[in-house]
Amino acid sequence: MFADSGNTSLPAWLYNDTEYFAVEMERVIRPSWQIVCHVSDIPLPGDYHVLDYIGESVIVIRGDDGTIRAFANVCRHRASRLVDGPTGCARKLVCPYHAWTYDNDGRLTGVPMKSDYRALDLDNHGLAPVDIDTWRGFIFVRLAGDGPRVAEMMGHYDAEVAPYRFEDMRAIGRVTLRPRTVNWKNIADNYSDGLHIPVAHPGLTRLFGRDGYRIEASEHVDKMWGVVVDRLSSNPSERAYQALLPRVDHLPEANQRLWLYYKLWPNFAFEIYPDQIDFMQFLPISPTTSLIREISYRLPDDDRREMRAAQYLNWRINRQVNKEDTQIIERVQQGMASPSYTVGPLGESEVCLASFARKLRHLIPEANLPEAPVAGWSHAA
Repeated sequence: MFADSGNTSLPAWLYNDTEYFAVEMERVIRPSWQIVCHVSDIPLPGDYHVLDYIGESVIVIRGDDGTIRAFANVCRHRASRLVDGPTGCARKLVCPYHAWTYDNDGRLTGVPMKSDYRALDLDNHGLAPVDIDTWRGFIFVRLAGDGPRVAEMMGHYDAEVAPYRFEDMRAIGRVTLRPRTVNWKNIADNYSDGLHIPVAHPGLTRLFGRDGYRIEASEHVDKMWGVVVDRLSSNPSERAYQALLPRVDHLPEANQRLWLYYKLWPNFAFEIYPDQIDFMQFLPISPTTSLIREISYRLPDDDRREMRAAQYLNWRINRQVNKEDTQIIERVQQGMASPSYTVGPLGESEVCLASFARKLRHLIPEANLPEAPVAGWSHAA
């Protein structure tokens, strides 16, 4: 029914079409893992983090028994949202509408005027559970589906991550939210694109050398990496980072100056540096708007002055990289609105973009079409 478009980029209409966006949320985002926080972010009973995305609100909370669970942030009575804001602590979750009360393990334990509800079975009206997974200390949720767990997705890359002691990490500051006027896929495409590095990122080029950035694609993960060179940069922040970055004894020699990135299908990434790690998540808001959600983590037992300085310089360097990327993706989103553009060719080295497009086309065959089908296609028999 649909011609194979494996040697071309995804068509432009996929980046601004409302009907396709709805299908993509159902078939791609709902069944995929979404990163929420680290277990150290909710250390005590009742501590919770909330993730809001694609019209859903999910609360991840530690119970009195120490178990971390995930639930829809929705009262089972009249659908009121239970908690507001991204974080908090509640030994009991009390609905602000009618005061239905839930324990932090999700059980319904309190119903005002309970005699009004003669057939009510409290055991069947606890909070709706959401699928949850934990990998190396990080917590993920999934709204639907039964695909591979995060550890399986990471596969052989898990051994590469192991020396970084993810489980021991602690947050630096709070989650940052950055709205962008682009489709989420433009962020994802750009994240795994290696060809733009020497063109659009002079700072990274100075740090890695002109040919020092590498990419590879696997079934569930794109890997990108570069090694910080010894030749000192002309930029003050980059030069200071090169000079101050201290040795990290628990890392292999090859990782001492390695910047390493793993983008997991479909929309979040781990950015791994000798001095810290970040996660970056690109949440869809509409066909042409997204929200970048990110936070940094560090090892609390390494409080050396030079390590603190390296973390600050890392932030300065990557703030500039983010600014450059924002300009790029906004230009691409604007260009995709032109009828003159449908699809573009993919070179042999663009393995990550080809892998991403192949997975989307498998889940949504209409993504092979160079132009949008007639409205209503998603409801056709």
